[in-house]
Amino acid sequence: MVAARAMKSPMPKAKTKAECANIYAVVGSDEAEVKHVATELAAKLTPPGAADFGMEIIDGAADNADQAAARIRSAIEALQTLPFFGNTKVVWLKNANFLGDDQKARSAAVQSALEELSEMLDRGIGSEVTFLISAAEVDKRRGFYKTLVKRTEVQVFDRLDSGRAGWEEEATVIVQQRAEKRKLQFDADALDLFVLLTGGDTRQIDNELEKLDTFLGKDRLVQVDLVRELVPLSRAGVIFELSNALATRDLELALTLVRRLLDHGEKAVGILLVAIVPTIRNLLLAKDLMERHRLQPPHSPFQFISAINRLPAKATEHLPRKKDGSINAYALGIAAQHANQFDTNQLIEAMRACLEANLQLVTTQLDHELILTEVIVKLLREK
Repeated sequence: MVAARAMKSPMPKAKTKAECANIYAVVGSDEAEVKHVATELAAKLTPPGAADFGMEIIDGAADNADQAAARIRSAIEALQTLPFFGNTKVVWLKNANFLGDDQKARSAAVQSALEELSEMLDRGIGSEVTFLISAAEVDKRRGFYKTLVKRTEVQVFDRLDSGRAGWEEEATVIVQQRAEKRKLQFDADALDLFVLLTGGDTRQIDNELEKLDTFLGKDRLVQVDLVRELVPLSRAGVIFELSNALATRDLELALTLVRRLLDHGEKAVGILLVAIVPTIRNLLLAKDLMERHRLQPPHSPFQFISAINRLPAKATEHLPRKKDGSINAYALGIAAQHANQFDTNQLIEAMRACLEANLQLVTTQLDHELILTEVIVKLLREK
């Protein structure tokens, strides 16, 4: 008797991105942008005239691991269910909060459910159903995220880190792109201030652009005075404005901003060390670089950043650094735009005045506003 051989069916091949064109993912730490893009995409994917029956939404904002696992399995069931009316439907696992690296996401129940969903996406969900998932926090080391990357073009929107070198340039591009959609045009100073005040936060950028859009009407030019008037002036914004007033030799505005900071409870020594000293130091450093290496006054900070990047390492080793070790080039770029208005000896004298003011603030009972005023006048008096 001959034993019959068991015939193994061939393993199904994993689907390619092209074959999984009905799977979409929008993720990233910029929660506002993720929600905005996912909402627009969901509306675009929903079959025409089938808004009520062509979209099935599963709320992915779970309170605990068990609830998260249940939401994932609800998505699996929805993907397995044919549309009630029409030929297609969209399943949206919305605002999922269990794809990060917290205790809930690491739980066995959630990981098991995600494995089931991954296997389903690998096999394919059929042409009748479109799957959309949106999530703010995502651990890119996890298998589920890697499945998404293999199966579809993941759209990632991460929040800008204002502590990282180069964030200002990225934020400037974001502001310019969104302003262009509204046909708004910023002058250079207004753009610099707007970027600093909004800090790369897309939600705040959109909110403040909407205010500017409404206020301007037919006139589409955004000037620095309007930004000062309409965009909330944070502590960082006031310090930036004070630095800018010093660099542009605006004595009246500089003294007004010092008084405002003092009235809001800021310590005089803090104003000196956070705003005045760095401004004078950056003006002196920028002027020195321009004279030593024959650099021209830039039209924008980014021109000076490019010029600095072309210099040999030895020429920039003395420049102030950020926490990540990179040069604080944006501040130097702003200073370089105005450094030609100052004499080198005048800047050196102003640095000495800052040292004297620091000693006076911590060792004497002299009026703090008067001490700061003397430093500013020494810097901004006529050559």
